[in-house]
Amino acid sequence: MFKETKRVIATDTLIGQGTIAEGKIVSEANLRIEGEFRGDIECKGDVIIGECGVARSNILAQDVTLAGKLFGDIETTGRLIIAASGQLVGNVKAHSLIIQDGGMLNGSCHMEQAVDNKQKPLSELESQANAKQDKNDKSKSRQAG
Repeated sequence: MFKETKRVIATDTLIGQGTIAEGKIVSEANLRIEGEFRGDIECKGDVIIGECGVARSNILAQDVTLAGKLFGDIETTGRLIIAASGQLVGNVKAHSLIIQDGGMLNGSCHMEQAVDNKQKPLSELESQANAKQDKNDKSKSRQAG
């Protein structure tokens, strides 16, 4: 009568204020840091570093919200939001970046968009435009000579 469905219920992980943790975190669920963490983070969910949170980490996650301090690199498959109180010292690779007024980013940023089949990368469009220009130049030189 009732279908038995097996769902993986992901529990969010919290490193609370006053807690200092060190190591590597690999998580299927969301992660929130209100305390201090040192080590790498690989998260299939979202990572949130609260206003009191401090992380000395390289983070790989879907979305990252930074309201505290992060010393390390971030790679997201989604977006990075640096809140007004957020400070990032490190490099960013993200699809979308939002820095609120007062937020700080000291490092480099590399942004990539998912390529649609309908849209071509800018480099392809530029090379096609250059090829057309070369053909036009050659045909004009033949006509003149």
